[in-house]
Amino acid sequence: MHADRMDPQAEAAIERQGRLPLPHNRYGLKLLRRLTGPMMRLRNRDGPSVGRTIDRTIPGPAGDLDARLYLPAASGPYPTIVFFHGGGFVLGSIETHDWLCRHLTRESGCAVLSVDYRLAPEHPFPAAVEDAFAAVEWAAANLDAVAGNGRVAVAGDSAGGTLAAVAALMAVERDGPEIDHQTLLYPAVGIETDQPSVREHAGIVLDEDDMEWFNECYYQSDIHRRNPYADPTNACDLSGVAPATVVTAGFDPLRDGGKAYAERLVRDGVPTRYENYTDMPHGFMTLRDVDRARDAIAAVADDLADALEDD
Repeated sequence: MHADRMDPQAEAAIERQGRLPLPHNRYGLKLLRRLTGPMMRLRNRDGPSVGRTIDRTIPGPAGDLDARLYLPAASGPYPTIVFFHGGGFVLGSIETHDWLCRHLTRESGCAVLSVDYRLAPEHPFPAAVEDAFAAVEWAAANLDAVAGNGRVAVAGDSAGGTLAAVAALMAVERDGPEIDHQTLLYPAVGIETDQPSVREHAGIVLDEDDMEWFNECYYQSDIHRRNPYADPTNACDLSGVAPATVVTAGFDPLRDGGKAYAERLVRDGVPTRYENYTDMPHGFMTLRDVDRARDAIAAVADDLADALEDD
């Protein structure tokens, strides 16, 4: 399930980033968010080019949501990928995942709508879920606004992968828009402290204290942890949800939960491609100087392009 050692490029990228301890309080969290935003905007100035980007707001259940639409260089209309960033439901933004979304747009030929959902602890579950599903409904109903051709997918990494999976489930259970594919990049689903991946790899990018703090911020009650819209592994039946691509990383504490979810999708009859990058850490698809990150983006982009191709 994991290689003998981590990919040297990924290892070097993690070392360059450093691992600052997360401030497990609201004041430190607000400061970290304020520092991260300008830093990422500066870093994103040299991101890969796409045809066009449009910053806008879209309606959410509790107010407007910031979003960024990435359009390919080719003429449209295009399939639409609604993307949700990771960050433990507490951190992350459009800016932190700009590089990944640009590459996904270039490689897939699809428009990518990256959505900023409400973050915990200020907005605990189910706020992020409500925002995510509202964004998917809006994208499907407003094709002109996204240069869409009617084909829609959901995608996300880590916590955003959870939101993508939940949106796919809600679309089936709530007679929502038709979702043609779901792309779940090392999703935060089905995590148990006794899983080998948690025991062996917590601390490389995520440690157990961080994961528990994210959970406390997001759920704020153990009752919510059993809700299938909080963690889709709790759903009784996943049959009927969109075909899936599930990616995990060998040196990721979330690996075993993501693998188990992919296996559950298969058992419930959902066409699923699962790939575990054995020499990669959590979050590797946002690491700019890692060849395997670009390879993985290209692979999931191919899946999306194939799934969203006009019949």
